[in-house]
Amino acid sequence: MTTSSAPGKVYLFGEHAVVYGEPAVPCAVERRARVTAEPRDDDRVRVDAGDLTLDGFTVTWGGDVDERPDVDAPPKLVAAATRYVDEAVQQTRAAIDDETQGFDITVESDIPLGAGIGSSAAVVVAAIDAATRSVGVELAPETVAERAFQAEYAAQDGQASRADTFCSAMGGAVRVEGDDTRTLDAPPLPFVIGYDGGAGETGELVASVRDLRERHSFAADTVEAIGELTRTGEELLAAAADGGLSTDRLDRLGELMDVDHGLLSALGVSARSLDAMVWAARDGGAHGAKLTGAGGGGCVVALDRTDGTERSLSLTPECEQAFRAELATEGVRVESP
Repeated sequence: MTTSSAPGKVYLFGEHAVVYGEPAVPCAVERRARVTAEPRDDDRVRVDAGDLTLDGFTVTWGGDVDERPDVDAPPKLVAAATRYVDEAVQQTRAAIDDETQGFDITVESDIPLGAGIGSSAAVVVAAIDAATRSVGVELAPETVAERAFQAEYAAQDGQASRADTFCSAMGGAVRVEGDDTRTLDAPPLPFVIGYDGGAGETGELVASVRDLRERHSFAADTVEAIGELTRTGEELLAAAADGGLSTDRLDRLGELMDVDHGLLSALGVSARSLDAMVWAARDGGAHGAKLTGAGGGGCVVALDRTDGTERSLSLTPECEQAFRAELATEGVRVESP
């Protein structure tokens, strides 16, 4: 039995534009998913996800079981969770060259589901790492990232990018542009996250941006503008990593985040709750704030060394939870052998 953990992430810049080959800069944050994997003597897969809903759920499938049993949890959540884990198991089986290996898998997570901070990627990364290690196979983080991407790509019907899984596996700040993935030097960024308690439909939001981009030239220009903004942000991060994260550099990074939120809003992926939290963060003294992830609901991310932003968000009716999440310098890791 092996337990591995992997961090969630926020997008400093670049979500949605990364789908069209523009660069994105996601950053791992210290909110983790932990997955425990234990090999079985048959080919079944049993998933115990006790803290993913109010009541949690346990489901077993495989072998001669034709239908998955009814469980006391929303069917849509169960279907999504089991699909991600199922694809992670398929990648594990391919990595260990055993198509019949079964597993008991337990999932625990500090990351809000579907909120735009990488819950599915963290679960898939941690699951592949824990499951392969549980049968004596150790994969490099880069290999875990690639297999996790393939799992998410299958689970999301071909709409996943490498950004989330690469960031979760490697930790820190990373740059993703198409198939080109690399780590970036970055200072300890003071992230504050606000969560509205909801979640956007990633597939629907990606499709809506695609439709807008095909119908209106301004949307294509907006996507390109996000790419240019991201490149400027990379230069600022590099300067801060070399020369320190001064207040001036925080202000400049924050300004880019503010502009990025405006561009994402122009693409139609923000929401009233996200806009309200962004403005609350700015009113609380944040250097900058924006939505993170697909949008439509979920989380915003701000930069602030003080407690002003967290306090302001906590007093905002649209914000269900506000918390600080420092940059996670470590990606996937073993918690117990």
